[in-house]
Parts: sequence; C-alpha cells; structure tokens
Amino acid sequence: MLVEGFGEVLSWVSVGLLLFTLFALIDAAVRREDAYRAADKQSKPFWLIILAIAAAVNIFFGILSFLPVLGLIATIVYVVDVRPALRQVSGRGGPRRRGGSSSDGPYGPYNGGR
Repeated sequence: MLVEGFGEVLSWVSVGLLLFTLFALIDAAVRREDAYRAADKQSKPFWLIILAIAAAVNIFFGILSFLPVLGLIATIVYVVDVRPALRQVSGRGGPRRRGGSSSDGPYGPYNGGR
C-alpha cells in the first residue's frame, strides 16, 4: 500500500516536471532569435534542443532515472537565468522605470480618498 502511494506521488511529480519543461520549451520557442544574442546567451536552437530533449527524457524515462534530473537542471537554468535576461532585452519583465511617487497605485496616484 505504501509503495503504491509512493508510485502515485512520483507519477504526479513526473507530470509536474514535464509541464514545467514544456512551459520552458514553449517560452523558448516564442522568443525572438536576436534576443538571445542581445542577452549574450546561447542560441535559440540550442535551448530548443536542450529543452526538447529534457521533455522527451521525462516522457520516456519518468522520474526513476537520473536523466530527468539533468533535464530539470537545464530547465531551471533556462527559467532562472535565460528567461529573465530575454525578458529584459525584449523590454518586458524588468523593473518598472516610469516616474511617479511612492503613493502611486497601479491605476494612478492615490489621493487618500479625496
């Protein structure tokens, strides 16, 4: 009974890792090629191949092999390092740089109910 429960947990973890990798793969596919060069990262085809291999390994080997761990590491590197750099180069996702005071809300200045 305990082994069956552990196997079910591992299958859910495997599905979660697959979805995480597919998210990274789709995100890498929709980014422009020149953004990778501007961010001084590996090329778009490099990341597409790495993330596609990571997804395929996760599908065929599940979580019980060592290979999905390598795919997870590649996916984490993309999401934590490459994706923010691409977003910053593309003009999205960086810190907000518009002017305003600290009392400004998302829809304009907050006047204290006046």
